[in-house]
Amino acid sequence: MKKLAKVKGTDGKTRKRGRPKKAITRSVSLVVRITPTERLAIAGKARNAGMRISDWFRQSAKTSVIRPRLSTEETGYLRTLSGMANNLNQLTKLAHTVGLVSIMADLRRVLGEVERLMERMGRDDS
Repeated sequence: MKKLAKVKGTDGKTRKRGRPKKAITRSVSLVVRITPTERLAIAGKARNAGMRISDWFRQSAKTSVIRPRLSTEETGYLRTLSGMANNLNQLTKLAHTVGLVSIMADLRRVLGEVERLMERMGRDDS
């Protein structure tokens, strides 16, 4: 194995040849599959920012804020709505079996709950 040659500088000190070592090395890679259209969009944004694509991607990943599709409260609303849909299906089956008049009160109660829940979800959108 060859040793690096050392050169004497004008000040009398010896220095190593070659490129200096970086303080932070990026040794881990992340592979992301994107469509050609997405690639063009990312390349355009990087060009507009005056950055290389990898630098733009790295910076975007660090600084971007991702909002969840549904909040915890909205997830609870959907779970409640799903349970109410299950109840409605059971009431429909019962209506076919014993008649619609016998379950009218239950249907009105479920419909009222659905309307209240939909109003709550509608208010959260504003």
